[in-house]
Amino acid sequence: MSFRDVKRGFPDRDTRILACINQKGGVGKSTTVINLSASLSELKKKVLIIDFDPQGNASSGFGIEKEELEHDIYDVVLQDYPIEDIIQSTECKSVYVAPATIQLAGAEIELVSKMSREGCLKRALKPIEGEFDYIIIDCPPSLGLLTINALTAADSLLIPIQCEYYALEGVTKLLESMRMVQKNINPDLEVFGVVLTMFDTRTSLSKQVEEEVRNYFGPKVFKTVIPRNIKIAEAPSYGQPINIYARVSKGALAYGKLAKEVTRRG
Repeated sequence: MSFRDVKRGFPDRDTRILACINQKGGVGKSTTVINLSASLSELKKKVLIIDFDPQGNASSGFGIEKEELEHDIYDVVLQDYPIEDIIQSTECKSVYVAPATIQLAGAEIELVSKMSREGCLKRALKPIEGEFDYIIIDCPPSLGLLTINALTAADSLLIPIQCEYYALEGVTKLLESMRMVQKNINPDLEVFGVVLTMFDTRTSLSKQVEEEVRNYFGPKVFKTVIPRNIKIAEAPSYGQPINIYARVSKGALAYGKLAKEVTRRG
């Protein structure tokens, strides 16, 4: 169902735009976008996910058949296609997805020659700001032009960090990119929060990484820690967020707590 079919036309929300970002792959970025959004919907929040990763995991994680899409976020950013016409509803009543397909992989090159290339996504989102409480951008695991577009469009960053070796590897470069965008394009950009993922209570390593990350980021780190949980890993293959696939699992409960922390921060 198209967003136009369900849109109520009351653009009066104070929309927070979060870029979920970490240039390292496998840190639980898309998983966090999917499950945090689903948990926010249970708190009566209306959420739009911008799938900005060519892998399209945030799209398939909600059961969207990417092969059947006529248009996706690539067309919005590169061809000025109306974003309202690609937004898909999901099994979660107030969660919507602007999907991505592998076509987006070519955008990095094509954006180079586009006028005001850093602001393409920001301009595309303008018509729908105020329709959602949260717009969450699932960024690719890189610091290329797609990510720069996300940093330009967002007001703050959500950084997932896995509780494994080299957890902080690359974070310095990420923060340098944030400061560059702050200085030249988006002066209000800030770190909204850091979420620790894949925490294994059986290992001392996870506890050491948690201590290291909390020392580095201080109060920006959420109190809630996302555990390593088999149900979280299984849910995407069923095209469902964890709170639908396994509602009483440790993973579902953790993302529910994280959503409450997010809403308290604004």
